[in-house]
Amino acid sequence: MDSWGVAEWRQSEARYRGLLEAAPDAMVVVDEAGLIVLLNAQAENQFGYHRDELLGQPVTNVIPQGFAERLVADDLRSAEEALAQQIGTGIELTALRKDGTEFPIEIMLSPLASPDGILVTAAVRDITLRKAADEHVAQSEARYRGLLEAAPDAMVVVDEAGLIVLLNAQAENQFGYHRDELLGQPVTNVIPQGFAERLVADDLRSAEEALAQQIGTGIELTALRKDGTEFPIEIMLSPLASPDGILVTAAVRDITVRRAADEHAAEMALEMTHSFEHDFLTGLPNRILLNDRISQAIALARRRGKQVAVLFLDLDGFKHINDSLGHPVGDMLLQLIAERLLGCVRLSDTVSRQGGDEFVVLLSDTDDGEAAVVANRMLIAVAETHSVESHDLHVSTSIGISVYPDDGEDAETLIKNADTAMYQAKANGRQRYQFFKQAMNDRAVERQSIEESLRSGLEREEFVLHYQPKVDLKTGEITGVEALIRWIHPSRGMVSPADFIPIAEESGLIRPIDDWAVKEACRQARSWVDSGLPPIVMAVNVSAAELRDETYVQRLNATLGQTGIDPRYLELELTESVLMEHAHSAAILLQDLKRLGVQIALDDFGTGYSSLSYLRDFPIDTLKIDQSFVSEVTSAGSDTRIVTAVIGLARSLGLTVVAEGVETREQLEFLRARQCDEAQGYYFSRPVPPDEVAELLRTGIGFDVDPATGPETLPELTAAPG
Repeated sequence: MDSWGVAEWRQSEARYRGLLEAAPDAMVVVDEAGLIVLLNAQAENQFGYHRDELLGQPVTNVIPQGFAERLVADDLRSAEEALAQQIGTGIELTALRKDGTEFPIEIMLSPLASPDGILVTAAVRDITLRKAADEHVAQSEARYRGLLEAAPDAMVVVDEAGLIVLLNAQAENQFGYHRDELLGQPVTNVIPQGFAERLVADDLRSAEEALAQQIGTGIELTALRKDGTEFPIEIMLSPLASPDGILVTAAVRDITVRRAADEHAAEMALEMTHSFEHDFLTGLPNRILLNDRISQAIALARRRGKQVAVLFLDLDGFKHINDSLGHPVGDMLLQLIAERLLGCVRLSDTVSRQGGDEFVVLLSDTDDGEAAVVANRMLIAVAETHSVESHDLHVSTSIGISVYPDDGEDAETLIKNADTAMYQAKANGRQRYQFFKQAMNDRAVERQSIEESLRSGLEREEFVLHYQPKVDLKTGEITGVEALIRWIHPSRGMVSPADFIPIAEESGLIRPIDDWAVKEACRQARSWVDSGLPPIVMAVNVSAAELRDETYVQRLNATLGQTGIDPRYLELELTESVLMEHAHSAAILLQDLKRLGVQIALDDFGTGYSSLSYLRDFPIDTLKIDQSFVSEVTSAGSDTRIVTAVIGLARSLGLTVVAEGVETREQLEFLRARQCDEAQGYYFSRPVPPDEVAELLRTGIGFDVDPATGPETLPELTAAPG
């Protein structure tokens, strides 16, 4: 110290303070007595004290144990000796904040000579995060399994032989295997190429070397699902030491969506740079781009077993407008028509202008029924008034339709055949569509005709209800009826529900038809009671559309009030498939309906889903065994066992079971022997008008309750129900 004057020290101290403040870590300078003589702002922040609260205080206030023992020294030489093994080496201790919380630190010690004796400088680093990471790495296999399951990506752990030793649930879902099917199997079963080459390593060092350039970097490969389909993945690899050798952990991410987005972006960029593929007037794809898209749609449809439709449109009356009002007006009209056509299709479809007043539309992944719906939508859209520069213009269009693969297997053939069909549409009177194949056209025309007639059928009171009795198999009494809708068309005569109900559902007309049916059924039930007949249960079918309608319960309650029927005598029938397809909304709806007091029946039981959980979750009163099972119960086949099991299941759950489609005495006796509650079918009665039901209620159905004699007064009808 004699060679170093006080002045030099003071000057050096000022510089030293500046170095402390610039240091990234907390810096604490302690004298020989263990008192803090200097510290920087990082130390204040780290320990939670103001500087003045620590200066002159024992370092044990913030580092209670272990640190002070390293500061005992009589002179510079002994201090240097005491610290010789510590300089440049991190010492892990526990520090204490002002609020009393402890946290792990690493300190780096070095001696410093001063006029006041030996000082020790400590660089203090908070290692809380590092400690947490170290603890994470040191977790047991059980902990590691838990981390794998918590990972958002599929995680696969592979040993040196390339065999899968661990995987998480996401990996099972992604590859389509159960865990037991993959454990111990080669990773090449799911990642056939490229991955195994990255796993060659003899020890941890070589594994780290092999993976050094891959850690933290996504590697894009192709993976394989159990069903054989390929999909793109990105994997992140990292080595893991284990008692059994070197393991490699792979985080596997399905990048199908990202790859598709990249491809879509590339396509968009390509379209922007290739303006020759678009029509200059409307901005729609032209013939070049359309042909390419049709080819792509055909290739996709061929792999998926789907159909593709091409619609060829030619405007009726456009030439007169173009010639009389000029090309500028004609051009604006074409632009408006292009916008309307785009509004008639999905984003996945293509509307193209071929030139002049011709448009071609591609409908991918469709069928002839959907093509007819779109074509009709376009006929209406084009025919609406177009306002162009104070002119109210009216045009129509004729549309020809061809469908892959029936009408062609390439773009050129499909467009040519749709063009041919379009000329036939013009020949048939314009403003209509025509399929290239007459059979398709006949179906489309028939469907459109039925839809138009349905819209006026309710107003013209063309619908009626017939009722098929349900019979108690113990007493022979009629316990209820099922209301079945019939459409008496003025020219077609009696139209089967199978022909018009699907069209009503697709067109949205099923809701007013349902409303009429339930109101008419309730009115009729009340009418029978008012005439002195005993009350019976009226069963009415509920369509899928009602399950999605939030107003259904309110409307049904209003109907009950208007007709005066006791809710106990109204039974709503839902099919098994409809119930499960709309399980969530159905559960809510059925609870609300039960609060009204009505009964719930599950129709066509056994023909839909195999899960029986809905019998527990939904408030069901009655199971109706589908007639397809009942028709074969006397043949000693599987249907016999199914019907027996359903009856037993219903009885164990306290449900009423009804057999549908009973047509023979043998079927009846089979059901009675197994204690089926009720039955309906042609053996007892066909669906009949209301007055015939009233007569049956007065006289009885002629059913003999003695199984030895059977219902001698009834014929054994074997015709299929209609």
